[in-house]
Amino acid sequence: MNTMLRTYIYRSLSEPVVQQLLARNTDPSNAVQQSVTAIIAEVKAKGDAALKAYAQQFDGVQLEQLSLGAEEIAALAASIGREQQRALEIAFANIHRFHATQLRKERTVETMPGVTCWREPRPIEKVGLYIPGGSAVLPSTLLMLGVPARIAGCKEIVVCSPPQSDGKINGYVAYCLQLLNIDNVYLVGGAQAVAAMAFGTESIPKVDKLFGPGNQYVTKAKSVLQGMTQVSIDMPAGPSEVLVIADSSANPEYVAADLLAQTEHGPDSQAILVSTDQSLIDAVQDALATQLAELPRAAIAAKALDNSYAILCETTDEAIAFSNRYAPEHLIIEMDEWEPLVRKVSNAGSVFVGHLTPESAGDYASGTNHTLPTSGYARSYSGVSVDSFIKKITFQHITQEGLQNIGHTVEVLAELEGLHAHKNAVSVRLT
Repeated sequence: MNTMLRTYIYRSLSEPVVQQLLARNTDPSNAVQQSVTAIIAEVKAKGDAALKAYAQQFDGVQLEQLSLGAEEIAALAASIGREQQRALEIAFANIHRFHATQLRKERTVETMPGVTCWREPRPIEKVGLYIPGGSAVLPSTLLMLGVPARIAGCKEIVVCSPPQSDGKINGYVAYCLQLLNIDNVYLVGGAQAVAAMAFGTESIPKVDKLFGPGNQYVTKAKSVLQGMTQVSIDMPAGPSEVLVIADSSANPEYVAADLLAQTEHGPDSQAILVSTDQSLIDAVQDALATQLAELPRAAIAAKALDNSYAILCETTDEAIAFSNRYAPEHLIIEMDEWEPLVRKVSNAGSVFVGHLTPESAGDYASGTNHTLPTSGYARSYSGVSVDSFIKKITFQHITQEGLQNIGHTVEVLAELEGLHAHKNAVSVRLT
């Protein structure tokens, strides 16, 4: 048997060891924080000049201009094959279909006779979408962010993606820009891209909210910028992760393929197998070794497997308890009897159930969003949705009858808090 994953027995783990297993994407020496803080300061001070210097330093490209317009985007989009165009169109349609149901009108509520309250959605006016383009170019991420932004009705959608070696963007990203009716893209990557959108530069507009996954530097930059500007962020979405719960009914080939799909994102990705069956873990170890050998990105996946592990549990309740503590970005339940487990899932970004539901389907084309909280943030954050691109404003209207009904209550509450001007705003109306 090949041992690709370190295996732990759940019952024998002490609490400090569990805490170590739950921790990921940490920055103990503060190296990422320091690097990001320096980049942010440079972009704030020097604007476009800093972005061009970073393009030379990090992307190895000397940029004359920081953006591509509609004509250049159209030419790049036309360079890709019809089969690829069709796949992107189907993904676009499915993502649109799923997200379109999320824009619901809420009903008006009369809280007491004559007192009416309601809530209406309004789009966030200017949003910044960061589309990674490092070791893997991700046109799918542009669809995942652009589609809900369009459904929400955002007035300005600013897209940043790192330049390729030819100083352009990938044709697939260009085709997605066309599907989304976006006719400009900025050639900026990394922490410097999110800083540029947060502050605005000579070329790049300042936005109200930042979206998009990235490496540790991008994730850290988003968090730092949220603290120092009025820009908000979608969520902390850093290195990718998957947790697979599988029992003896699972196919080890499928499980191994699902684990490897996550590890090829980057060396800091993580793939966890939680099982009630030691023989399944053994079979997955063998399948991992066989499948890894055939992957073009085997070197990256192998490094990610070094960060990964398997856990043997006695019961599925133990397995789900560990998963809820880990709060995975992606949770796959590969069991015949998956339905009873669904209601026990309390922390996860997106869940894939059954033997024929690979996480890749959600990454690309089933319709759900793949921009999801990582590093345990699924305990408190949701993945991107139309809600991420809107804010909801409350309205109220009070009639003469309503003022008679609610007025005295407000006067009493204002007085007990010692806020007499608040009381008076009601009293002058009652008299």
